[in-house]
Amino acid sequence: MSSPIDNEAAAAPARPATNRLVNTAARLAITHAAPRIETRIAASQLPFAQADVMLPHTTSRWWGWTHYGIFLPLLPEPYRFLNFMTFIGATGTACFDNDYLATKPDARNTATVLSATAYGDDHHYEAYDASANCDFRPDGSRLAWGDDLVIERKHPQYTVAGRYSHMSVDVVVRATDQVSYFTKMPIYDHFSVLATYHGTIKDIRGTTPISGLCTVEYGRCITPQALTRTPLRPSLKLPVTFFTYQIANLDATTQLLLTKVTGAGATLCLLSHLRTLGGKARVFEKTKLEVLEYVDKRLVDVQGRRMRVPRRMRWTVDEDGGERLLRLEASVDAPFRYGHGQGYVSAYTFSCAWGSRELNGTGYLEWIDLEG
Repeated sequence: MSSPIDNEAAAAPARPATNRLVNTAARLAITHAAPRIETRIAASQLPFAQADVMLPHTTSRWWGWTHYGIFLPLLPEPYRFLNFMTFIGATGTACFDNDYLATKPDARNTATVLSATAYGDDHHYEAYDASANCDFRPDGSRLAWGDDLVIERKHPQYTVAGRYSHMSVDVVVRATDQVSYFTKMPIYDHFSVLATYHGTIKDIRGTTPISGLCTVEYGRCITPQALTRTPLRPSLKLPVTFFTYQIANLDATTQLLLTKVTGAGATLCLLSHLRTLGGKARVFEKTKLEVLEYVDKRLVDVQGRRMRVPRRMRWTVDEDGGERLLRLEASVDAPFRYGHGQGYVSAYTFSCAWGSRELNGTGYLEWIDLEG
């Protein structure tokens, strides 16, 4: 799939507003219920012990959707990054669902794969019928989206094979015991495990060996979409309206995760996680994102929907006592690849002041903005 064209003048349908009752209920849940059951901060400082929950749940009507992801944020030029971003099941959320891809007759069987690098004009974004042309073993040992992507899982080792029209990828991943939770509740788990990898990319340039730090990620969540075969009306979807997730390898052993998620007029997640091979994982709540400049023209997707995307950003992260831990300034300088839900993935060049160190590098960017 080719990246969308910047075209401010293109016909762009307005995004449907969330039903007022749904929005109010979501805000009350975020403000009052979630803090009572959310344990992500404590869990992010303990060794990973949840590999047994990483199941596809394809027949569950409790866990309405699951997510597997493997993200390589630092590849040699011209690739910059490589992602394997997947969903099994329709999420029932405003920012992640693309109902035009929903499986018929049951949207709950919708599965998707987004896999991209910064090189060339093409990337892979496809939808699949989980009940017909996928193979998701109940124990999660083998996960296959058609013939395009196969993940074989025997934690802590993961073997990934991507066979796309524009490239082939083979990667072996080994997870550590360092985990970062974006949320940990009885109704929603979403976490990232620090990992290392080695493998190859094969395309028209030949064979390129790759290795370094990466992430292994998993999420599972209940959703009102699980109650019906047809896609929820946009006004009834869970009002998650802004999402960004970014990964920057600060050096050969240290990885930084930056996350901001908002919806229903509230902040659902604003965290930074710092983890080091052989060290401990840390999590910081005093995190701030500033968009310094947006790209002049909004991107227009295959459905004619427009979205503003950033050109320059600044993250600041402070210790609990208020001392500045780091400041990262980023300039997006890679193509935006459509298919992260209704949004995009890309890469940026960053400069980072981390303690007494001044660092430069490249980072991985996920971006969905239904608010602007």
